[in-house]
Amino acid sequence: MALTVTVSAGAVVLQAPAAHAAATPYGTPATARAGATTTPVASGYLTGATLSGTALEATATGASLGAEAANAKRSDAGRSTANESAAERSSVKKKTRRLSRAARQRIRASKAVAAAKAKIGAPYRYGATGPHSFDCSGFVQYAWRKAGVRIPRVTTAQYRGIRTKVSWKNLRPGDLIFFHGKGHVGMYVGKGRMIHSPSTGKRVRIEKLSAWRRASFSGAVRPGL
Repeated sequence: MALTVTVSAGAVVLQAPAAHAAATPYGTPATARAGATTTPVASGYLTGATLSGTALEATATGASLGAEAANAKRSDAGRSTANESAAERSSVKKKTRRLSRAARQRIRASKAVAAAKAKIGAPYRYGATGPHSFDCSGFVQYAWRKAGVRIPRVTTAQYRGIRTKVSWKNLRPGDLIFFHGKGHVGMYVGKGRMIHSPSTGKRVRIEKLSAWRRASFSGAVRPGL
């Protein structure tokens, strides 16, 4: 059975087809046959529907704002990731440069050691810088010059002028080792040994770093960095 919907000011009335002119409690004229049913619907339902529509609009607006906020967050995250990636690349480049510099130093040090060993047997002569005779500081200066690195002439200036200082336990081939308050210098060649031009009447030679040498150690430097 179909229902008739009558809308008047402030009310909605649902009626069966037989309902006509009888007045309803809400002021709506309607006539009801026997057995007809009149169902008033308060205007508050309409107001609720309107409010529900407004709430849906607000929800849609909130969803839109939420989407914008999420997009902004993703954009910020993307920028942060990009900045972190740039920082990582910069760090890798710096490490690569340091590694390359260290690698170049090792190559130069091996050349200096080879140049020094080539002069084994050359006589000591005070003030001499080679190529046929040497004093101690002239000898290590000559060897490093052959490797393409210029260092100062005398022991005190060599220790002061070469920036990279090295401890006894961290010696590497090519490092310069100073003894007796920087009064003597030799070159470390690995395996606990050094090469040097000892003193008057002696010749360039390789010798073991003895306990006596360790006791008189006064510093070491690493040229070529």
